[in-house]
Amino acid sequence: MLSVDELVDRLIDLSFAEDIGDGDHTTLCCIPVDAMGRSKLLIKEDGILAGVEIAKEVFRRFDPEMQVEVLMGDGSHVKKGDVAMIVKGKTQSLLQTERLMLNIMQRMSGIATMTNKYVKLLEGTGTRVLDTRKTTPGMRMLEKQAVKIGGGCNHRIGLFDMILLKDNHVDFSGGINNAIDRCHKYLEEKGLDLKIEIEVRNFDELQQVLDHGGVDRIMLDNFSVEDTRKAVEMIDHKYEVESSGGITFETMRPYAECGVDFISVGALTHSVKGLDMSFKAC
Repeated sequence: MLSVDELVDRLIDLSFAEDIGDGDHTTLCCIPVDAMGRSKLLIKEDGILAGVEIAKEVFRRFDPEMQVEVLMGDGSHVKKGDVAMIVKGKTQSLLQTERLMLNIMQRMSGIATMTNKYVKLLEGTGTRVLDTRKTTPGMRMLEKQAVKIGGGCNHRIGLFDMILLKDNHVDFSGGINNAIDRCHKYLEEKGLDLKIEIEVRNFDELQQVLDHGGVDRIMLDNFSVEDTRKAVEMIDHKYEVESSGGITFETMRPYAECGVDFISVGALTHSVKGLDMSFKAC
């Protein structure tokens, strides 16, 4: 399995390949190869900054001689007009790395900003905000890193680092008991130590899980606030509890006040707006 660094390296390589191709002919035709310059990362919207460390890697991999002066790091609360970094180097390098750096930082900062709003909404409840696998293909590691920078928690990175028995798994397995039993048998045969979460759709399924046991976390899928409160009472701290499905920013606090440990929010990554910023000569 590829490491996080290896996945990021591949993303950067692919991104440069699709953007520059056989050459940035606009830059190459009008900027002398030995011209030097400096550019600033100008913040144009209030939010949480994320992607600074990845941006440094983008610059380094394209041109190791580029010099990056970081003025505001990942997790910083930024406001319109702030300058987050200044980069010096060959003008051609500044122009050819601009868009990839901005694409990454705008998206990561947008995710971090959105996540932070949800985290602040839940202050005092003890409930943590989780992301999901509803991410941009190829950018999952960066998007999940942005969630953490914004104060949220990663649910699981992919299909390999946690067992999550969803409704389809249960139905195809022939029921909750079969799904859980097969899960334990598989983990034992493979010598794996992974947490097990199971999704339940109603109180009947919840009771089956409580009677059977063998899981670490129960996901309450599309439960109302009232039903969530009842479910939390039934579980009675025996397992971690996660609420999921149709929960919005407006309805999130009431779910948290039911006593759930986690609330998963796909909107953190699947429909977020990038934070506005630009890279300008200075």
